[in-house]
Amino acid sequence: MTAKLAAPTRVTPRRMGSVLQRLARCYDVEQFIKAHGRDPFRILVGCILSLRTKDEVSFPATERLFARAKTPGTMLKLRAPTIAKLIYPVGFYRRKADQIRALSRQLIETFEARVPSDLDALLTLPGVGRKTANLVVTLGFGKQGICVDTHVHRICNRLGWVRTRHPDETELALRRILPAKHWISINEILVRHGQNTCKPLSPLCSACVILHACARRGVTRSR
Repeated sequence: MTAKLAAPTRVTPRRMGSVLQRLARCYDVEQFIKAHGRDPFRILVGCILSLRTKDEVSFPATERLFARAKTPGTMLKLRAPTIAKLIYPVGFYRRKADQIRALSRQLIETFEARVPSDLDALLTLPGVGRKTANLVVTLGFGKQGICVDTHVHRICNRLGWVRTRHPDETELALRRILPAKHWISINEILVRHGQNTCKPLSPLCSACVILHACARRGVTRSR
């Protein structure tokens, strides 16, 4: 079934902000912070564990791991099989265990055991891409940044806010058009919306609170 609606109004920064504020009232957008706090190292590791893994699996895994080790130094003292056992069943748990040890070692050797607040420096760490780096910068250090994952990339294109092929392109496009006060919150808001309503295949358009503002680009089937 395909939902029918009038064409959305022209995209403006003000209307983008209105859409995000409407969605924020529907979801617990502070869920990640509630689970991990503001510690940059925990946010960094927690984000790595969350990749390709549901929150209900990655959040408890992070809790188990940080009950044993809270700093790069104590983390490096754990053997990779021990870390893997603690974080199981997150996706790619053995590979992520190796990444956590490797980035802990690099933090010690290169950054005096501290997580850097600079995006480019974060990108030198093993297993850290732009999504993870932006999340650490925004949530761990309170700096401006836009964290774009597959949900944000997909939904921004569906809404008609951008026309991009890759998340990195979406990030750059949003930096030009999205008001800075929404940069930090957009990821958490659109991730929740993507998980609950604007799904990759057959989105729940009939239950969407922002249907009136959506261009529905690329949507061929919905519920």
